[in-house]
Amino acid sequence: MAERQDNKQELHIDQDWKAEARAEKERLSREQRQKDAADKANERKRAEGVLGGDAAEGDEEHGPLPPADFAMLANSLATQALMFMSPHADPETGRSLKNLDLAKHTIDLLGVLEEKTQGNLTSDEKSLLDRVLYQTRMAYVSATRTL
Repeated sequence: MAERQDNKQELHIDQDWKAEARAEKERLSREQRQKDAADKANERKRAEGVLGGDAAEGDEEHGPLPPADFAMLANSLATQALMFMSPHADPETGRSLKNLDLAKHTIDLLGVLEEKTQGNLTSDEKSLLDRVLYQTRMAYVSATRTL
């Protein structure tokens, strides 16, 4: 009779183990469904332009990256050109950032962008490109006069 009680106890423990395994499996399945739903929502946001791709998500320190569009391209090139005309030193290396050859080259790239997109820009894009070209060209003239 003691043998039967031991079997019942083992059977009872075995049933508890199965119930715990089943509960764990359900919990993992529920977590996976939630993760899949979150991934799907993020993918939808990326498609709508709310989030960037993996490289564009940014990080907590810098935040999300802006959308890759014409304005970002023109402003990025203009910023580079102005940086190459800057009298300031790189804070990490202490070396001068000024390089008028690279500044001119970057301004020339903006000119190529203007030439190759002629007739294909919205009025806002054209206005932006005209403005950054004018500003960078005038800054270049000013930088070369101080030599």
